[in-house]
Amino acid sequence: MGAEKPDIGGCDCHYCNGHDDGHGHNHAHGHCRDGESHTSPSEIILALGLLAVGMTVRTWGAFPGAAVVWKVALILSYAVAGWRVLRGAVRGIAAGRMFDENSLMALASLGAMAIGEMPEAAGVMAFFSVGEYLQDMAVERSRGSIRALMDIRPEYASVARGDKVEKVAPEDVLPGELIQVRPGERVPLDSLVMGGETSMDTSALTGESMPRAMGPGDEALAGMVNIRAAVTLRVVRPYAQSAAARVLQLVEEASTRKARTERFITRFSRYYTPAVVALAAAVAVIPPFFAPGQAFAVWIHRALVLLVISCPCALVISIPLGYFAGIGGASRRGVLVKGASFLETLSRVDTVVFDKTGTLTAGSFRVVEVQGEEGVAECEVLRLAAHAGAHSNHPVSASIRESYQNGGLESRAIDESSITASDEVSGMGVRAVVAGQSVLAGNDRLLHRENVPHDVCVTDGTVVNVAKDGVLAGRIRVADVVKPGAEQAVRRLKAAGVNRLVMLTGDVSRVAQQVATEVGIDEYRADLLPGQKVEALETIMADRARQASGGRRAGAVAFVGDGINDAPALARADVGIAMGALGSDAAIEAADVVIMDDNPARIADAIEIARCTHRVVLENIVFSLAVKAGVLTLGAMGIVGMWSAVFADVGVALIAVLNATRAYGGPRRPRAAQNL
Repeated sequence: MGAEKPDIGGCDCHYCNGHDDGHGHNHAHGHCRDGESHTSPSEIILALGLLAVGMTVRTWGAFPGAAVVWKVALILSYAVAGWRVLRGAVRGIAAGRMFDENSLMALASLGAMAIGEMPEAAGVMAFFSVGEYLQDMAVERSRGSIRALMDIRPEYASVARGDKVEKVAPEDVLPGELIQVRPGERVPLDSLVMGGETSMDTSALTGESMPRAMGPGDEALAGMVNIRAAVTLRVVRPYAQSAAARVLQLVEEASTRKARTERFITRFSRYYTPAVVALAAAVAVIPPFFAPGQAFAVWIHRALVLLVISCPCALVISIPLGYFAGIGGASRRGVLVKGASFLETLSRVDTVVFDKTGTLTAGSFRVVEVQGEEGVAECEVLRLAAHAGAHSNHPVSASIRESYQNGGLESRAIDESSITASDEVSGMGVRAVVAGQSVLAGNDRLLHRENVPHDVCVTDGTVVNVAKDGVLAGRIRVADVVKPGAEQAVRRLKAAGVNRLVMLTGDVSRVAQQVATEVGIDEYRADLLPGQKVEALETIMADRARQASGGRRAGAVAFVGDGINDAPALARADVGIAMGALGSDAAIEAADVVIMDDNPARIADAIEIARCTHRVVLENIVFSLAVKAGVLTLGAMGIVGMWSAVFADVGVALIAVLNATRAYGGPRRPRAAQNL
């Protein structure tokens, strides 16, 4: 037995079509990747050498006993290459699996030997082993690359306990403990930086290519790799709730959710193989009985050829592998897809519905305009508002303080000693006494409540009115910051064929229109409560269903939200996509796809990968069925023999597997599209 391999989700068996072995694994073909069920390279070389000796002696040997030599050589070649297949066939038949690949190959090769076709029997088994070995290499290479990508589980944590640092398992570290992470080490648990400054490689979690600078107060997630300098971290979550554990859990669970295509192939293979076996039996028996002059040996040989061809290996292997590769490729780009079924749904998305705050915008405000009344300087308006809201935790007050202190019209520190009173008026703004003057900063309702005269009522929630001693001093306009990747994401989605983009928000209509225009979305709905967002989404989904005509399947509707207050809509959509929600339980539970950073362009990545995967899967289905149908027909007519049958089985499977690995790399975008 080989070394135990890490579980990367689902059964690690060569083939699966739904036959349970009682251990939670599905075995369709009677051999599993346990290090014992496949012919080794040395056995393959020996089998091919014996085959070459046997064929050479059979063709040119003129010495006494040559017939015995070549027969013994071919029998030994057959035994070396095929003993595992024969053993697997016996085990499969004992377990009730009459139509797996081992049983079919054993029946066909033994039948060939029985009718005197010993060279074909030995040759078929030897080259079948070669094909299987190459096929295994391709599958394992694909799985290995995905396994390496997801190998983010930390091995240990260096915990400061007392006067010494102990290396312990991450599972044994409690929240609140201090850990040390040196350059080159992986962060073992979700933590806050307490001491030191460094850069972290976050690519395994978020797909970001550039390292992220880290300093005191920044959050370092489990799975990130420290690059530059040693840092001290304080653990904030146990390992089971860490980012690395969640990523591994999601990828592990992903392979258990089969796509519609996978389920179809599973059902197809259950009926297809027995049907072809019945056809082979008919080919072997009917013509000799009912057609005068037809020899049993000829038709039995043709039937044996059909048996070799019939096994649907290419479909049963390559379809699940294609989806698994697609999930791995998405993970590499910072997108976690919870299962093959959701990847398939993503491939059909033609309508994307966005939440605004936290999805297209950063959810953080900034000052975009300051207007002073006659005789009042803009810097004075900003100073008054910053001091009035100095003790407020509201995001608008924070943005005004940030503008005043760091990059505003006149950057300076807030004079705490000048603030002698401060009061927050719920839903309206703040009221304070600054340097002996009464200062108000808030919305229009606050002005009315405090009887501040003003000619124009500005009810826009993004405008802060500033008054001093009962007189309007000016207005400050703040705006939510559009994420840098939002416009790019919209352009790429349109280029990918998503024909309807809608933004839903609880913000006022003017702000919604401004954001929609900035990112390139033509349709939006504003002033929505959380429940109304679900109603709006259901209306969009109903419209999409009505547009499907002629029995054609409707395209899917995706909803993109921040994963917490949008949980109902995420769960209701055909596919829910949570943005930047790696640390949110609500996001992971409600969404089908999790974007591990805040970059909206990952949405386009996810859809492009899903469509590439779906295209690869369809290519494999069409190619495999077409080749098998053609070779089955030629085999029944006696035009092709065992050698062609081996190609139609193992060769096609190998090509399909290699094609399936393309899904891992995702689509190759034209150079002109790189800047979209």
